[in-house]
Amino acid sequence: MRHAETFRNNAIFPTSRRRATVRAAFWAATALGLAVPDAARAQDAAGRWETGAYSFSDELGGFRITGASGVGTREDPIVIHEELNSATPVTMVIRTIKPIRPFDQSGLYASGFLHVQIEMLNNSKLPWIEFEFELQERLHEASIFGDGLSFDQRRTESENISSPNFREYSRDFEPYDRLLFRNGKIDHLESGTFRFMITDFTPRWEFFLAQDPRIPSS
Repeated sequence: MRHAETFRNNAIFPTSRRRATVRAAFWAATALGLAVPDAARAQDAAGRWETGAYSFSDELGGFRITGASGVGTREDPIVIHEELNSATPVTMVIRTIKPIRPFDQSGLYASGFLHVQIEMLNNSKLPWIEFEFELQERLHEASIFGDGLSFDQRRTESENISSPNFREYSRDFEPYDRLLFRNGKIDHLESGTFRFMITDFTPRWEFFLAQDPRIPSS
């Protein structure tokens, strides 16, 4: 299944020093007894970025999460800022940090519907000509059709999928849940934006988002 779409909007990617700045702001505000900004509260002691009903972690290595915000609704999607230092696949760990309440629309619970926007800096020294995301309920195992986890598989054409950097996308639902952006490019030190919705009709406490930049073959 292939779709072509004119993609819109872009966002500013924070610098790679944001994590150090956030930590410094947190401790400075704490020492002065001031209210801690939302951005500073986002990262917990284990290095997980918490926002909405979920946490997002780069603990499996190969990339860095530098910021996270939003609650995951269509009006206020979860925005995750990342930096990839190579063109090899990496995997993000996503966990629920609030109670699961299927189909809730407040953004206060893990509802099984998660609008996501990823702002990604290419620091790999190579251009990316495609980019693929894959959902996994168990690490390194394909997510099958019946597990309920997908990139909005209930819709044949999803208005929730877009990227200003790539003009086309395609989705595979069996035996994998994959979303491939193509017909575009993100050069070294440029940032790319990806928007999509994750649906999980049997919400789990933990799942994984594999991310695979594709480079020219020669």
